[in-house]
Amino acid sequence: MKKGLITLLVIGGILLIGYFWFKGVYNSMVEKQEATTGQWANVETAYQRRADLIPNLVRTVKGYADFEQETLTQVIEARSKATSINVDANDLDPQQLQKFQAAQDQLSGALSRLLVTIERYPDLKANQNFLELQSQLEGTENRISVERRRFNEGVKDYNTYIRKFPQTLVAGMTGFEKKGYFEAAEGSDVAPEVNFDS
Repeated sequence: MKKGLITLLVIGGILLIGYFWFKGVYNSMVEKQEATTGQWANVETAYQRRADLIPNLVRTVKGYADFEQETLTQVIEARSKATSINVDANDLDPQQLQKFQAAQDQLSGALSRLLVTIERYPDLKANQNFLELQSQLEGTENRISVERRRFNEGVKDYNTYIRKFPQTLVAGMTGFEKKGYFEAAEGSDVAPEVNFDS
């Protein structure tokens, strides 16, 4: 009788310890996942701010009649495409994130071409509205960079945690999956060539 009770207490103790361990690991995964979701919201907010600035920039630039319409059209189309892609924060798989990033990179490229084209218009460069919008756009690009870096740090923390043993067992049983990172745009590792001779 005593032997059976001791065995039952030992098994009960092991199960209780296992339950609390499982609960702790699961709750840690939820916290890390929620932190990543919050960081993703900050990334989207920064991108939305940039998208909100573009119509004002386009209106300011359109005031100059001889400005290249093709460049403006590219910016408008890239903005439309970038804002049409919705990414679910709970399902940030690498393919979905890559699609989102490609659209945002296309918008960044169109904005860069617009700003390069503006260099040929000294009156526009001196316009106070344009200067303010350009400054806000630069600040927003910096915010985007910071938020992307913070998001990647959060994803690294989350991915590392769920891939370690024994957490990987709990992650597999409960459906926690690896999340994707933002990656540098292709070719950004090569420094641009600058020629001051011309």
